Amino acid sequence: MRNKQQVFIWTLFDFANSSYAVIVVAFVFAVFFTDVICFAQPIGDLYWSLGINISMIISAVLNPVFGAIADRSSNKKHYLFIFTLLCIVPTALMYFTGEGTILFALVLFILSNIGFQTGITFYDAFISDLVDEKDYNKVSSYGYAVGYVGSLISVLLVFPLKDNYNLLFLITALFFLVFSLPLFLFLKEKKKEKVIRSGTIEDIVYGFRKVVDTIKHINNYKNLRNYLIAYFLYIDSVNTIIFFSGIYARKTLGFETVQLAIFFILVQFTAMLGSLIFAKLGDRLGIKKSIVVNILFWIAILVFIFIFVDIDTYLVLEGMSIHYFFIVGGFAGLFLGSTQSLSRTMMTELTPFEIKTEFFGFYSLFEKTSTLIGPLTFGLISWLTGSQKLAIFSLTAFFLLGLWMLKYVKEESVNIPKETIHL
Repeated sequence: MRNKQQVFIWTLFDFANSSYAVIVVAFVFAVFFTDVICFAQPIGDLYWSLGINISMIISAVLNPVFGAIADRSSNKKHYLFIFTLLCIVPTALMYFTGEGTILFALVLFILSNIGFQTGITFYDAFISDLVDEKDYNKVSSYGYAVGYVGSLISVLLVFPLKDNYNLLFLITALFFLVFSLPLFLFLKEKKKEKVIRSGTIEDIVYGFRKVVDTIKHINNYKNLRNYLIAYFLYIDSVNTIIFFSGIYARKTLGFETVQLAIFFILVQFTAMLGSLIFAKLGDRLGIKKSIVVNILFWIAILVFIFIFVDIDTYLVLEGMSIHYFFIVGGFAGLFLGSTQSLSRTMMTELTPFEIKTEFFGFYSLFEKTSTLIGPLTFGLISWLTGSQKLAIFSLTAFFLLGLWMLKYVKEESVNIPKETIHL
């Protein structure tokens, strides 16, 4: 593998931003917002859902637009820096949140999550700058593995700071800042032969026009289109499982903060292992076959939950359900890291360099819109049937549809004629 030092610098950004992903989005700030800022009132869940949806929708729109701009200017690092700051500064300001600061806290979360979710697009698009195609899977897997190490360290910070969450938010922002700096200072960006630079307004207008133009000519990229649809379907279920696992543990099984921290440590550790295992296995089986294997295991996990984890009458088997929940969570972690890593590798392989960042924007858009549809489907089925077991089992439909759509994806590099690339 060439550029080992550059690859390590790149992975440090995954290490850095994992602190925000775990502490703010998935765990501590989510609980702090509903339990403390909103006084544990039911409306707190609604506010939090609104914050997630608003930030995801805005980020979904911004991703392909700024991806197109970055491709035109050949300056991914510049836009990654802007959106990283948009995440770090509001996260640091969460230090000043507390009881009753609902609007202030919600605005900070929306801004920070827009920065975090949008910045990932530019970070992911760096892979093909760093290594040859044969090493895409290794680099993608190493990035996720290092990121999960960062997640582990971040969760460990919860134990000494469980009585001072505000300080934890400030430390999270500093953690992100310090470990992201090497990328901005030392990572070399591969430049296109033709670089176009213009004013900010002109760039934004160009970005929107380019995205509309790409959608109009999407049949020029049939393989990418088919993969994005397949990705949307199977990642929809993965994201829904992630989203509801914490809620179920907190609300249904009554997990305390320390129990939640232990659960997240278990999931992050097994996710790191899964990323490393499929760094090797993916090269042997092929990326597409490895994704299929992951999806089949996800289906098996859902079937196991449906049969063995009694989530509708949990009061009868509460202790056993908790044990099963830890077992299933640890096992699912193996395929969480590998599914994410393999998907990023597949996207990198299929996308030509000239449109790399723009299409990673679409990749991110598909993932973020899936976080809206999956939970909605889960919630509707749970509400209409009164059974969370059926709601969870229904997610197998998305996995099966994703498998079916993968049949139409060819695992090969795509060389799109220059005349079909609308710059």
